Amino acid sequence: MSQHFSKLFSPYQLGAISLSNRIVMAPMTRSRATGNIPNELMAEYYAARATAGLIITEGTSPSPNGLGYARIPGIFSEAQVAGWKKVTDAVHARGGHIFVQMMHTGRISHPLNLPEGAEVVGASHIAAANTEMYTDQAGLVALPTPKELAPEQIPAVIAEFVHAATSAMAAGFDGVELHGANGYLLEQFLNPASNQRSDAYGGSFDNRNRFVLEVAAAVAAAIGKEKTAIRLSPFGVAGEMIQDDATEEQYTALAKGLEEIGIVYVHVVDHAALGAPAVPQSVKDAIRNNYRGTIIISGGYDAEKAEADLEAGRGELVAFGRPFISNPDLVERFKTGAALETPDHTTFYTPGEKGYTDYKILEKV
Repeated sequence: MSQHFSKLFSPYQLGAISLSNRIVMAPMTRSRATGNIPNELMAEYYAARATAGLIITEGTSPSPNGLGYARIPGIFSEAQVAGWKKVTDAVHARGGHIFVQMMHTGRISHPLNLPEGAEVVGASHIAAANTEMYTDQAGLVALPTPKELAPEQIPAVIAEFVHAATSAMAAGFDGVELHGANGYLLEQFLNPASNQRSDAYGGSFDNRNRFVLEVAAAVAAAIGKEKTAIRLSPFGVAGEMIQDDATEEQYTALAKGLEEIGIVYVHVVDHAALGAPAVPQSVKDAIRNNYRGTIIISGGYDAEKAEADLEAGRGELVAFGRPFISNPDLVERFKTGAALETPDHTTFYTPGEKGYTDYKILEKV
């Protein structure tokens, strides 16, 4: 029973919305958005998981240039807004809350996955040379070298994020999470492996933080700081990111900047459970001590560990990823102690309902 998970199942006030529990469905790419437009199948998928205190959607591009993976959705066109409105309506009808994760893939992209006229861009003219990308047309392919964003282009990219954020509000989302993790465009500016610029956006870590803080400030100004959030993965290695002796100091400064903007939460990812280097506790503490808002902790959690870390004050909310794929009723399973179903890894990114909306819920087992 759930009596020993009293913290996990307690309500929480996140900005202007009241969450029924501290359980967050983590953002996970599922590649079901044919034509990059959300659809009824996706509405069914998210609605089935609406008992989570908060849902964060799969990575969703703010720009045609950010649609680096096959069949991922965008949030910049009227058709995409209309598609997402089906999703938010379905989630809200079941009493849930949902943020959209805005993910610009930057250099982690291939032209075969992009719409006509779009291009692969990045912080610098540096490819992720050891990474391959799946395309529906040619299978796995090597990543190209991105076009470095010129200084005069950066305001337009920030404007794309702002347009996407206001589009998200039109689509009925409760807020937006900027994807500043996992080696995508925002982290490409943060990280020295992918940012070797010599202008105001490169060099020192304060300069490398600049783009992320400008995007966060612009989005917060457009839709409200209480609806603006960010995901970070310090010490992550996805997308060929690296750490150096200044990483902790950099993320301390970044946390201070985000505190000044006043965004509603910082989602800190530790992928050690998936084989990545662990994020040192000192880095997590530095973010915690310099950003005073809500912290979402994430990475390999089960209910017991989540409860313990909430009680220890390491965060206010806990994100669960893969368990939500195969257990749409994960919240109820945690409450009752029911066994969790194992997800089918072969259908994580395949089109259609198999491995997406066909997992059973307790009442139907």
